[in-house]
Amino acid sequence: MDVLLVGVPKAGTTWLSHVMDQHPGIVLSDPKEPNVVATHKGTFVRDSSEPNWSEYDDCFSGSGLRLDASIHTFACPVAPERIKNRFPDARFILCLREPVSRAVSHWNMVRNTGEAERNRRDWRTFEKAWSDESLRVDSMYGTSMQNWLKQFDLDRFIILSSSRMRSEPLQVMSEIEEFLGIDNWQYDLNMSRHSNPAVGRRPMSRFGSAVRVVFSLIPGFAKSPIVRFLQKRDLNIYRLPLLSRKGVFDPLDDGHYQVCGEELCEELALFGSLTGFDLSEWEDGIRGRVQ
Repeated sequence: MDVLLVGVPKAGTTWLSHVMDQHPGIVLSDPKEPNVVATHKGTFVRDSSEPNWSEYDDCFSGSGLRLDASIHTFACPVAPERIKNRFPDARFILCLREPVSRAVSHWNMVRNTGEAERNRRDWRTFEKAWSDESLRVDSMYGTSMQNWLKQFDLDRFIILSSSRMRSEPLQVMSEIEEFLGIDNWQYDLNMSRHSNPAVGRRPMSRFGSAVRVVFSLIPGFAKSPIVRFLQKRDLNIYRLPLLSRKGVFDPLDDGHYQVCGEELCEELALFGSLTGFDLSEWEDGIRGRVQ
């Protein structure tokens, strides 16, 4: 692994990883999120066992910079030391989003995937979900960055805001190319493709769940070409009406800021003091909605 797109969830990382995958000098892991290095294997699952490095190597094929887009890695307290020991020359891409809106988007997504119920968590309200470390941890930017800087110098990171990725994607990609030392490339930067918005999430129907079970029985060597074909075209068959149903979505409002705003302002201030990355606009916006 040469490059880690370390996080955070719901900050445009799905779009960015697929855009970067267009570059001939980059090899995106398959799957996009191997979830091997970190103990955080997604929103809920935690596994502190030693990574299977042989299995990890199998996630990459081809020549070029190997890119791992396991976005829960940033919040994992164990990952920095593991990566330092195994990949001391690694570089990191960190995508951030205003943390309250990030948390609400994450909450909406998880309610629609059914993950909370499967993991026996009560996420029926945002206040209940916020009391769960599994949601909170990915918005704790300052605390997480403090942990990473114990192992790596700041110049190993390029820090991007999701708003800049939307407003000036070409400039963002140019900065990433310079950071990684790779040639310029002509990308398909269509924001409507390879995105993963919470509002677009559709829970699977019973028939869709049955189709997924059947699909899971197909051997990997036969399934991989199909998956890659669908991913390249941004096609998700489980969003089809027959395989899914309309989901729930609570739009961001002042009530969400009342729940977690003060706490996250402290995290933004800490992150800024550690990195010099200006997050004052987010901090001011949050304080304005909390008061």
